[in-house]
Amino acid sequence: MQSSNEKTFELFCFLHFVLLLFGNQVFCIQARANSNLNLIVTGSAHPSALPVETTFKFPSPLHLIPPGGERNFGKGKIDLGGLEVIQISISTSTSQRVWRTFERGPDNMGVSIFQPINLPSGFFTLGFYAQPNNRMLFGWVLVARDLSGNSLRQPLDYIEVGNTTSLTVKQDGAAYFWQPLCPNGYGAVGLFVTTSPLKPPLRQESISCVGSHLTDQRGEADTWVWMIEGITLSGMRPANRGTEATGMYTGTFSFQQQNFPRPFLSCLRNTKFDLSSMPSQDQTRVLFQAFSPLIYFHPEEEFLPSSVDWVFSNGALLYQKGNESNPVPVQPNGSNLPQGGSDDDLYWVDYPKDKNARERVKRGDLGNTKVYLHIKPMFGGTFTDIVVWIFSPFNGNARVKILFIKSLSLGEIGEHIGDWEHVTLRFSNFNGELWRVYFSEHSGGSLVEACDLEFQSGNKPVVYSSFHGHAMFSKPGLVVQGQDGNGLRNDMARSDKFLDAGVDYEVIGGPGITEPPWLNYFRKWGPIVRHDVEKTLDSIATTLPRLLRKRFRDLVHSIPPEVLQEMGPTGPKVKKSWSADE
Repeated sequence: MQSSNEKTFELFCFLHFVLLLFGNQVFCIQARANSNLNLIVTGSAHPSALPVETTFKFPSPLHLIPPGGERNFGKGKIDLGGLEVIQISISTSTSQRVWRTFERGPDNMGVSIFQPINLPSGFFTLGFYAQPNNRMLFGWVLVARDLSGNSLRQPLDYIEVGNTTSLTVKQDGAAYFWQPLCPNGYGAVGLFVTTSPLKPPLRQESISCVGSHLTDQRGEADTWVWMIEGITLSGMRPANRGTEATGMYTGTFSFQQQNFPRPFLSCLRNTKFDLSSMPSQDQTRVLFQAFSPLIYFHPEEEFLPSSVDWVFSNGALLYQKGNESNPVPVQPNGSNLPQGGSDDDLYWVDYPKDKNARERVKRGDLGNTKVYLHIKPMFGGTFTDIVVWIFSPFNGNARVKILFIKSLSLGEIGEHIGDWEHVTLRFSNFNGELWRVYFSEHSGGSLVEACDLEFQSGNKPVVYSSFHGHAMFSKPGLVVQGQDGNGLRNDMARSDKFLDAGVDYEVIGGPGITEPPWLNYFRKWGPIVRHDVEKTLDSIATTLPRLLRKRFRDLVHSIPPEVLQEMGPTGPKVKKSWSADE
């Protein structure tokens, strides 16, 4: 029998749930009505100051790139094998806006499309650039010069792949999108955009086709730029990406519209992929010192990072399956760890058996923290990734948000020995500028444009590590991983617990780098502990109102298995991103 207090509490919870459910529906209906109203109001005054009207600049002047000997890093141009390309940063002096709309897209601010102008002598446009209006102007396209005499050709004709004549949104007139039709043996890597239904001129100065030997397979969507019913405008990237892939990011975009032909656009390919445009070790050091991230940990975080050798020197043990009673102390440099092989559960690392010593290692040591850098070529060697790996000896337990319960601990669920996370800085090999930063977030992550980052102490990107889970985010606050605002909590905040990654680091991977022994240890950095998840859930569920118990169970069972079980991670070199794109 339930007491009257229990019944009253459950009635309150039920009413709260109903308000949440139907309140959201009313809000959605109202928002949809407002959205429809905006669609039919055209011709009103244009918004005054859109973010895209301002060109992004880094907080501090960019560093001077030291000489790199025979390397071409930062020299502005790259020879792809008979085709020389340069990177044109979009600005008022290098481009002209040909069309824009003021609605839909990110933050409902619309999109702008730019045409490169004032090109250096002998260089030709390969496509136009598109960007959402909700961010400062920050982008680029590649333009090309034919060095071989057979790398570029003018188009034979154009085919219309879409237009905006039927859209009821505020726009600078209608836009028409054209794909060049190229001679046999040549392909298009970008679109031409007009505000007239007349086809563009058939001149190489308008847009050029590229020899098929210099193009990769059909490009794929990168980030979506603008979307409306029946239309998707997105950036393009090569479908095959990684440290050995030759496909390149061109900076152009694709436009797809229902009832129109789908554009067939390729990406450029570096046939001269010899790493000559990668930075030297001295140049890499200068880049990282200028852009090394500042990583903030949550004020309540008790499980902080450390260096690998600090963990090994403070009692880390190597266990072998079948001989668990005789663990071996790990050498400070990991030289006695098994090398190569696979993650076969035959070996694993654990911490001292003594309770006090174990707790000390689990809590890490911010003062003895070192980050580990992997230098890798991307997009056919035209970009360089500096991957910043951070090791935390322990990952704390998980917490969830469910309806009006803001934070519910899952006990031991989510805890595990060893935690590897990373942040990737992506630099242009044309000019040495930071383009994007990748933030690893548990099993996924996000790429953020440099113009959307927070900077401190010059041009150092600010990174926020989530409470207990150490996932990396670009902003403080709460991110809930789940559905309808319910799921795993990721709490980020600034505190006096922070790490300047440029203070102490070691390059562990990349061209010409000698790898430390522990990098080629491919087994787990912690034991597998199988929790009785159902028993834990039963214990937690009994503390909840009855109407929330099933929803709580469904929510927890949707969490990835690696979170539900205490399972040590594998090291950086075992991750797919070691040789692939993020």
